[in-house]
Amino acid sequence: MEGLLDLGRSDIDPSRRGVLGAGLFSVALTVPDWPDAVGRMEAARKGGARRIGLSDVQSVIAMTERLSDIDDQFGGRTARPMAAAYMVNTVAPYLRADAPENVRKAMMAAASDLSYLTGYMAVDEGLHGTAQRYYLKALELAGASEDHLTFCTTLRGMSVQAVDLGHGPQALRLADAASAASPQAGPRMRAFLAGQQAHAAAQEGNKRMALQRIREAEKAMERAESQSRALGSYNPSSLAYHVGQVRYQTAGLTGSIESLKESNRLRPGTFRRTSVRYLSILAERQLEIGHLEAACETWESVLELYPLVQSGQCDRSISAMFRRIRPYVKNRTVRDLQERARLVTPPSLIPS
Repeated sequence: MEGLLDLGRSDIDPSRRGVLGAGLFSVALTVPDWPDAVGRMEAARKGGARRIGLSDVQSVIAMTERLSDIDDQFGGRTARPMAAAYMVNTVAPYLRADAPENVRKAMMAAASDLSYLTGYMAVDEGLHGTAQRYYLKALELAGASEDHLTFCTTLRGMSVQAVDLGHGPQALRLADAASAASPQAGPRMRAFLAGQQAHAAAQEGNKRMALQRIREAEKAMERAESQSRALGSYNPSSLAYHVGQVRYQTAGLTGSIESLKESNRLRPGTFRRTSVRYLSILAERQLEIGHLEAACETWESVLELYPLVQSGQCDRSISAMFRRIRPYVKNRTVRDLQERARLVTPPSLIPS
């Protein structure tokens, strides 16, 4: 497990942070398929001074859930240093400890989920090379522990990273790989995967596939919601966002705006970072359609939440807002928005 330990150390040390540059998504060529991942870590050496049990696994699961909540509420720059330190100081030693086979696999599955989450936080900060290293380690651990759920979730996360960076073909390939690796997915997981497939296909200009996949996601979400109201990482708000993205590429602005409004209405209030990002997209599309006053009102809602999160993605959304409203500064509402934004935005993020 030295690779996981080294990854965590480099993540903590800012001097060793970096991205992969132009070859960023070439690393996807090394992503293992499911059978390969299952066997990839069989030779990993275990040992150490202590023996772990299922209670230790439960502690990692509980900590990961808490870190995820902090990330949603306060952003990746707040949560990721905690996750990286926990990975180095607690989880890596657990992975080297002696344990029964069932405990060993359960701990690798828990570590896989934490590694995926930490990669997701790195994406939020814009550290895309670091994120991919965490994602690849998550795939390796998920394969070794036979954890299909995290394996598929991680591939989907890599697709989200790719689509947000405009790498359409890679995004679609990763989304399709996530779906193919989970043939027995339940309805919520099916919606989770199909929604991302739809978004990637829409960005690629494949209207037929995008519409087909978004219909699959909608039907799967209907089954998931009728079976249980339990909270999940993919919920009706997330689906409405994906519908909005598909509509933007296939049916025009008006439908996309309606879906993004619905996504905001359904979103839990604790998902601050997501609200800042998706409301910013909504404002941009309102402006694109010529609804300046409505866009400013939406950006006002963004500014209420922005000071509460530490997120590179949110920073980029605010910088984009300044650029987009610049042509309209003669408008009083725009000037008021700009003045308020300057009060809560670091000067380095305000375009000159």
